This record gives sequence, C-alpha cells and structure tokens, in this order.
Amino acid sequence: MTISTLPPDRNLPISPMRYDPRFQVETKADTFDLASILGLIRRRMIVIITITVLLMVPAVTTISGLKPTYQGLARLIVHQPLATSLGGDDTSRGDALDVKSETERLLSRSIAERVVREMRLNMQPEFNPALRKVSFIQRIRAKLRSLFDTKKPALPVGDGIDATIPEYYQALGVWHDDKSEVIQINFTASDAELAAAVPNRLVSIYLDERKGSVSGRLVLAEEWIRQRITEQQVRADIARDAARNYQQSMDIVSKEDAQDERIKTLLELTGREGKIEESRVEVKATISALEATDNASVAVQNTIVPDSITSKQRDLHGQEQDLARLLETYDGNAEAVVDLRKKIEQSRIDLDLATKQYLQAMRAKLAALEHEANAVQSILAGAQEKRTRDALAQNELTRLQRIAEKEQAALDKLEDQRRDLAAKAMLPGAELEVFSPASVPLVSQGRGRLSYLIGALLAAVSAAVTAAFVIEMWDRSVRSFDQLAGIARTIPAGLIPRLARSENSKTIFAHMPVPMFDEAIRTVVLSLKQSNGGKLPNSIVVTSAHSGDGKSLVARSLAMELAAAAIPVLLVDGDLRRGKLDAFFRSGVMCGLNEFLNGQADFRDIVYHHPSGIDFIPSGKFSLQRRVRPNGLAEIIEMAVAAGQIVIFDSAPVLASADTVHLTALAERTLAIVRWGKTSRRAFEFSLQQMKSSRNSEIIVAINNVNPEKHALYNFSDSELFSKSLMKYYKFKA
Repeated sequence: MTISTLPPDRNLPISPMRYDPRFQVETKADTFDLASILGLIRRRMIVIITITVLLMVPAVTTISGLKPTYQGLARLIVHQPLATSLGGDDTSRGDALDVKSETERLLSRSIAERVVREMRLNMQPEFNPALRKVSFIQRIRAKLRSLFDTKKPALPVGDGIDATIPEYYQALGVWHDDKSEVIQINFTASDAELAAAVPNRLVSIYLDERKGSVSGRLVLAEEWIRQRITEQQVRADIARDAARNYQQSMDIVSKEDAQDERIKTLLELTGREGKIEESRVEVKATISALEATDNASVAVQNTIVPDSITSKQRDLHGQEQDLARLLETYDGNAEAVVDLRKKIEQSRIDLDLATKQYLQAMRAKLAALEHEANAVQSILAGAQEKRTRDALAQNELTRLQRIAEKEQAALDKLEDQRRDLAAKAMLPGAELEVFSPASVPLVSQGRGRLSYLIGALLAAVSAAVTAAFVIEMWDRSVRSFDQLAGIARTIPAGLIPRLARSENSKTIFAHMPVPMFDEAIRTVVLSLKQSNGGKLPNSIVVTSAHSGDGKSLVARSLAMELAAAAIPVLLVDGDLRRGKLDAFFRSGVMCGLNEFLNGQADFRDIVYHHPSGIDFIPSGKFSLQRRVRPNGLAEIIEMAVAAGQIVIFDSAPVLASADTVHLTALAERTLAIVRWGKTSRRAFEFSLQQMKSSRNSEIIVAINNVNPEKHALYNFSDSELFSKSLMKYYKFKA
C-alpha cells in the first residue's frame, strides 16, 4: 500500500461527487442480445464444460459398445373373405375384419413362444440375458435387489424362455397404417439372416394358429349361444306367464268401453255431489235468514218462501195499509179500528205459524240433503279407490308386459346371433396374403458411431448451455450497483476486487501493493468523505448482512489507508461473539471490548498501539455476555473523537446481532459491505430495514470480492471498470 509523505487534511471539503445509478438504468445485465449471451457463456464456461463432460462420459461408453444391427421387413395383407361381400341375406354378412385385432394377434404370447423355440432365440446371448456376461455393476444391482425382494431371482438363470420373451418383443415391431389393411413386421438382430428369418417364420406360425383358432372359436361360440338361447327362452316364458296370471288375478278390464263407462259414472257422481252441495248452501241460507229475526214478516221479505206464505204476507200488508187509512179518519177506539187490529193480529199469528212450519220443512230438507251427500261421497270414494287400484294394477301389468317384451327381444337377438354364427362357420375367418416376405438385409441399420458421437456432443452442449441459462436466471445475488438502483437511502462507494490468498494473508501489513485493491479502498474513503459534507466522519461502522462478506478485510484496509495518510485511527473489533481481527494484529492484549463493556477492564487496558499507527481494540472473551456499561460504545466514540481519532467499528452482521443496529445508531456513518455473487438483494434490503434510523438516513454501500474477469463479461454499466485496457493499466492478467 502506498504511504503518502504529506498527510492530507481529513476535514478539507471537496466537491460533492456521487455515483448516481439512476442514469445507468437503461443498461442492465438481463438485456439478452448476442453480446450478453456470449458473455453469459464465457462466464459460465466452467459449468458448461463440466456438464458436457459428465454427459459425454456415459454417452461415449454406450456408443463405443454399439454393434451393427440388421432389420428384416415383411408385409402382410389382411382383408375380408370375398364371400362376405357377395352375400345377399343377413346370414352371409359377417362383421368387418379388425386389422388392429390381427396386429395384436401377431404379438400374442403363444406365437412369441413358438417363434422363440423354433428359431432357438433362447440359445443366443443377444436375446437371452442369462447367457450374457454379467458386469460388476449388474452384480451389485442384483445383490441390492435381492435384499429387498427375496422371491425375485438376483440374476437371470438358465436358458428359460421367460427371460427371452421381453428381449424378443423389444427386437420385434408390428404395426399398420390406419388408411390401409397392410400389416408390417420387422425384426432387428445382429445376424442379418436371423433378422429376415424371424418375420417369415412369424407369418407362417400366425397362419397355422389362425386356421385352428377360428374353427375352435366358432364351436365354443355356438355351444355358448345355444345355452344362452335355452336360458333366455325360459326367462321369456316366465315373464309372459307372470303378466297373464297377474291380469287374470286382478280382473283388469282391458277394454276401452268399460274404462269409459267407469269414467262416466265418476263424472255423474261428481256432478250430483256438486248439485247437492248447492242445494245445501241455499237451504242453509234460508234457515239462517229465518232464524236471524223474530219478526216473521221481515224474515219473509228477505227470503224466498212458498206462495202460501207470500199471500199471507200480502194480506197482512194490505190490512196494515187499511189500518193506516182508518186511523187518519177515526180515533183509535173506533169499532172498525179495533176490529181491523184484531184481524191484523190474527194474520200475524197465522204468518208466524206458517213460517215456523216452513222452517221445520227446510230443516228436514237439509237433513235429507246431508244424508244424500254422505251417500254420494261414500259411493264416489269407493269409485275413486277402485279407480286408483285399477290404475296401479294397470301400471303393474304394463311393467310386466314390457319385461316380457324385453325378454322376447333378447331371445330374438340371440336367435339372430345363432343364425349369423352358423353363416360365419360356412366361411373362412379371413383371407391372408404375404405381400412382401422378409429378405436378408445387406446394410446395417442406423448411422455410424461418429454420427452418434456428434449428436451426443451437440445434445450435451445444448443441455449444458440450458443449465447455464437456468443457473443465471436463478442467480439473485448482487453483482453491480445497477441492481441496487431502486433501493433508497444508499450511496454507492465502489467495487472492491478480490485478493489472492497470498495477498490476503495474516502478514497483510507487509504485503506488496495491490494497485486495484488500493484504489478501490481509496474510492471508499473518498465516498465516506463526500457523504459527510466533504470531511471524514468521526465514527464509521463497517457491517454486512451475513458473515463472510469481507467486512473485516475492508475495515482493516480502511484503517491502514487512513493510518498511511497520517490520520489517527482507532479500529475496534465490534463483533462480540466471533471477532477475528486480533489474529491479524497479534496484539497480545489480555482484555478487549467485552471486558470493557462488562466493567472488567479500563479503556487504556484494551487499546493496542500497532507500529503502523493504528490503535486497535480486540473483541475480548466471547463468553462474557452481561454488560454493566450500556453506554460503553458511545464512551469509546467520545474518547476517540476527543483524542482526534477516527473510530472504525468492525461490527457483527446486521442479521445476526442486535448490537450492530445499536452501533449504527451511534456512529456517524455506516458502510455496508455486499459480497459480489453471494449476498442476495433480498438480504441486503432486509438489513437496510434493520438499520433504519434518523441518524442512518443514508447507508454507504461497497461491493466486495469482485471477480474482475467475470464482472467484465456482464452487461452492467460499471463493467467498464474491469475492461482489458484498465487491466493492462493495473498490470492485471486479464
């Protein structure tokens, strides 16, 4: 590290100059043009090469073990017998031949066993796994399989046909085109003559079994259909007898005239019931009107009564009018008036008597109507009940008749099937013709090994490039300030390149200058000064979201840079649980910050004066947790400021300790370290939320451990910092 001879004034104001990522948003690393894709492939070249090699090793092993194979092909035409198309009646027409069924018949187990035995495929290692040489890996797999499944043999044994059948099916191919009836049969083998012989032998065996199976199937089908016809005949007879017996036992009238007569009777009874109800209503109204008043003349006036009562009422009314005229001429004691009043009284008595007799007659009539209504209702209820029973019986009879018809229809269908089966027995099952027998192939199947190797290489490279793209898409780590452009309260402080192990040793105070790293540290110091109004802050906290981000390296490098500029600096190892700075300074101090905060040591006892000009305070014993000096950190800052020193705290990670949050609230500036390619944006944002306070209105951010070679391959705006020209300037091997 270069040490200046003239110490600068750390309070000298400078012009404000910041890295503002808002003007760099247009250029992003995820802009996938040709250059960015090539850059992605270059920076993921190791992953691509590794995946390609891992995929090519088994591919090369498999391809090198390939042997030339030959394929024989035979074509078979299957169509309907000519007699079925010439038949004119139903007995001569058969079902259409299903080519798919015939294709499956060619793949049947019985035909496969005959082919294997007659062609002695079970005696060849190509088709019998039991005759092959067992590799070491296969023996291990067999032993492991036998541990879990004791019933299954570990390795195929003997020359049994069961182990050969699966290999035979793998070498055999039988298919047909949906638009034709041609069935194609091919067989693949390492022997060209065997590849041609198997399809031809398969066709001959199929023809033999087809002839024998058709007649046997017809005999069995005829026996079965006759048995079904006998059973169905019994069921049909039972159904017809059940319907007939039920009709006789329930005396169901099936004639429409009798049913119409019953309906007519029901309608007449219903009409009679309605008329009786109307008469009852009229009689009840008359009785109510007559009983509602004591004056018979008034009651008769409001009611329909017989003519005899009406005449008496008329006579009474005439007498009352005559009395009114006599009273206008004579006195009330006159003889004519007295006689007329006696006649009126007698007329009223006669009217009352006649009205009471009429009322009694109405009551008798009402009783008769009620009796008649009850009788009609009883008859109607009986008729309705009989009608309901007849309807239920008729529905049941209809159901039984339908069952009988259904059983008879099934019987008729079976008879038709029997006749159709008899017609089919007179015809051949199918007409077969070998259109193209298999011939011995002259050229092996497939391409050469070189073609397979090239194809496997292209596939492996494609898979590797795809995996590299997937890894790149899933990468959420921070690699540039462009990715932090949308986060508020942050001030970019520059990119710090990674150091080699020889440069980052415990004897770092005696190492040779690293120009790029030193310039990056000076940029961080300049950013701290610019963010503080042109002068260096009195207290600085260096922290990170997680451990291992390089905050300790940056903290001691800042201290060394300030000390080299003759600025008094106090470096404090603030990680009270896992502080490691003392391993670099080798102070030999028995007490540290933990002892000071717990009241077990004085400030002078914990400070170590390093020959480089740095005053250092180690973290102390990690087991001490109880602190009797809650304001001890603030006291250290006050004493250092009073002594004219700048305090740099190497604190614990923000997400791991609450002490860091408290320390950032005390310090004047906070420097957050983000490790390039490791710290995620989510963790960084969450750590900023933890450090949020009025004092930490702005957080200075530095990206550490940057890989210059890989960073130059990204499409970030700050990738130009590691271009080839600058690498040559720093004499960095690009």
